[in-house]
Amino acid sequence: MKSVEVNANNHWLGFALSLFTAVLWGVLPIFLKLCLESMNSVTITWYRFLVAGIFVFLILYKRKALPKVEVMRGKAWVWLIVASLLLVANYVANVHGLEYLAPETAQVLMQLAPFLLMLGGIVFFTERFSPLEFLGAFALLLGMSLFFNERIEELFSSFNDFTLGVLIIIFAAVTWAGYALMQKPLLKVLSAKQLTLYIYVFGLLVLFPFSDPSQILDMQMIHIYALIFCCLNTILGYGAFTEALAVWQASKVSAVITLAPIFTFISMVIAVDVLPEHFVATDLNTWAYIGAGIVVVGSALTSLGRANHRR
Repeated sequence: MKSVEVNANNHWLGFALSLFTAVLWGVLPIFLKLCLESMNSVTITWYRFLVAGIFVFLILYKRKALPKVEVMRGKAWVWLIVASLLLVANYVANVHGLEYLAPETAQVLMQLAPFLLMLGGIVFFTERFSPLEFLGAFALLLGMSLFFNERIEELFSSFNDFTLGVLIIIFAAVTWAGYALMQKPLLKVLSAKQLTLYIYVFGLLVLFPFSDPSQILDMQMIHIYALIFCCLNTILGYGAFTEALAVWQASKVSAVITLAPIFTFISMVIAVDVLPEHFVATDLNTWAYIGAGIVVVGSALTSLGRANHRR
């Protein structure tokens, strides 16, 4: 009886942590969009790395678990540098894309990431499609087509700010998938927190010459609060995600997290109502909303299919 009770508790705890992560990642684009009114994408990312890096360092220091240089041998340093570059590029591109796209559009496009990760596994690790993955990929691409039903011709016939934003977010999805593939060998010699600490420090050093931390001095209080939330979101979101994976199946965690775009749509409606001077409602037709829903389902099926296939 005790074992069943623990498993039940783990189920609800894992679900709660996963849902909390989905909410945080869903509302994040709204606050990033607000920050972009007075700070550039590189500087926003630099501050997020700074705060998260200090937090992770203090945790590892307290646990006496700081990464040891001697465990990084052979190609491990190459993998670390490549993985760091990919994740830093992902962070910056995610924010930069919001300069050209509405938060809902960017969030829906980022659902390409699990699909690209699946393709990467097939290309680099000779993995095979599972039936569930194939169904998820089909639903994902169908949903994307419906979501952009009014602007497909514009995407392929001209190059404007909207097209540029789409390309930037696709690049962000590609870099995230690349990072996810690269972290596989690294997690054999580093813990998840040790790896993120390396990446945060690397990101701070690489982005510093291109950032302007003094921009924070000219920000209004609403923008400062938004930046603080973005920094805390980096810590809490990934912290909840890590804890969810520790108590619940990865496939279920991934499936719940794919709900993030729903919370982006909801938070955008609230933002337009509460802060109309900062946000404008996105003009989407019924087919676009249906497409967004199909994208979420497709992304969830892809994640579930991938986990089941590996087992």
